[in-house]
Amino acid sequence: MSIQKFIPTPKFDEYKEIFKDHYKMERRDDGVILVQAHTAGGPIQLSVQNHRSLGQMFKTIGQDPENELLIFSGTGNDFMMTADPEGFALEDEDPQYWAYEYAFKDCRINITSPIFDLDIPTIGVLNGSGLHTEICLMCDITICAEHAVIFDPHYDAGWVPGDGINLCFRELLGAKRAAFALLTSQAIDAKQALEWGMVNEVHPREKLLARAYEIADHIMKQHRMTRRLSTAVVRRPWKERVTNDLDTGIGIQMFSYLAKASHHHTKAHFDSVNSTKVPAKKSDRK
Repeated sequence: MSIQKFIPTPKFDEYKEIFKDHYKMERRDDGVILVQAHTAGGPIQLSVQNHRSLGQMFKTIGQDPENELLIFSGTGNDFMMTADPEGFALEDEDPQYWAYEYAFKDCRINITSPIFDLDIPTIGVLNGSGLHTEICLMCDITICAEHAVIFDPHYDAGWVPGDGINLCFRELLGAKRAAFALLTSQAIDAKQALEWGMVNEVHPREKLLARAYEIADHIMKQHRMTRRLSTAVVRRPWKERVTNDLDTGIGIQMFSYLAKASHHHTKAHFDSVNSTKVPAKKSDRK
């Protein structure tokens, strides 16, 4: 018998409770886990706190050997169209500290973790419009709500488009289309996203999760080793893109942020920029 013991791995019931304020989680007996990001039960409202939670969640799920396939989505009619009104108060208190902790370190982890820390297949379910849809678009397979609009508002807001959505657009769209989308904050509807290969399928929002489970059932038919090693193969382009480009893009964005001494994460600014891409609707957001 070995002198040392295994370190205990995370248990689903425990981390489901830990993450409940940020993610609704459920898992089938076969290890297919559904994670739906939310804020107070509705669409994500960006904040320092939920931004940090994303990488923590991916790392935790990746450490649990009982997870065999991840379905990741938002909640409600939108993915992320606004910010928590007090969600960036910490940045106001110490911009230089949080420029690294939030915007550089956490941003890197949020992009690297689903690519490098998950050895299981991933299905992104883009339930609606919003910022930072790269979390769904960078999954191995992505299905999209027919009303969703994909865009990067950074440039129109006066920010350098250097973080995860920039990297995602350049990988999926190619150099010319990505440059146009990033420099004009182009609004790309679901039909166009499908034609350009940003997503695999488009469906009404209410049918997305059922379709995600159908795809999951097909993937789960194969042996565990086959699933995991196939994931390693299909994810290689993302690993190369992240390794080659992520740090440079985020570093340039953060240099601009500090050099301009600007704070862009206010709810009013966030809402005014995003509303030009997707006008507000009187729809159920829960």
